[in-house]
Amino acid sequence: MRRTSGTVPALLVVAALLLAGCGNDSSNDSASSTTAASSSTGLRGSIPPSGSGLEGAITVSAAASLTGAFTRIGDDFAAANPGAEATFNFSSSSTLSAQILDGAPADVFASADEANMTLLADADLIAGEPASFARNELVIVTKPGNPEGITSLADLADVGVVALCGEEVPCGKYAKQALDRAGVSIPESKVTRGEDAKTTLTAVAEGDAVAGVVYVTDAASAADSVEAITIPADQNVSAVYPIGVIAASENPDVAAAFVHYVLGDAGQAVLEEFGFLPPA
Repeated sequence: MRRTSGTVPALLVVAALLLAGCGNDSSNDSASSTTAASSSTGLRGSIPPSGSGLEGAITVSAAASLTGAFTRIGDDFAAANPGAEATFNFSSSSTLSAQILDGAPADVFASADEANMTLLADADLIAGEPASFARNELVIVTKPGNPEGITSLADLADVGVVALCGEEVPCGKYAKQALDRAGVSIPESKVTRGEDAKTTLTAVAEGDAVAGVVYVTDAASAADSVEAITIPADQNVSAVYPIGVIAASENPDVAAAFVHYVLGDAGQAVLEEFGFLPPA
């Protein structure tokens, strides 16, 4: 509460000052909690409350599997902060991290794995500590109706052409881990590689592959164009998604505010709607 000095003879004036002080406490508390939230995750920049003080545009480099969810979150973030705007660069996390290492402009990086975020953090390109904001899992996809009767990863060994993400792409690495856990080996001559999970799924949907392994969220977004077969927990892989502000961001306040929006209730609700699991 704000204190006043000196003697104030009129009780009504005292009451008025007390009320004014309480009102200012409310706004101060809001600003303090926002600043504290910034400090707790190590984000650079002072974050005004939503709807006030945020101005400018940022570029968010985000994993392709986040396309649907982040497009929605970007619209919601802009609606909550009329002076701010987020545009997106969606691709595989490995491609995005390489672009940022090469100096491509970006304000926020959201990766589908921790390894690519670590590459940037180790190069001092991330401000503060990245924060995990979501998890994902893998699923087998086939043509609608599952004409080959695929029920498990084991069936992929000799079913025909199988779509997998590139070997250096997070979803490709995760798929290899799952196949290794299941003791399944697919001849490379029977594999078609996609640059990210979305292009890998498209190969199945368009008939270029009999089946594929992609994220649960991508299969869900494809609706009726593919059929999903669950991978058991003991063979599946949990993909951890971290997010961080780029140290060279020219608009760190808006960048930090976007990260906090993703981590907050509104952003988490959208991610859940798109099938993502909450961060551990």
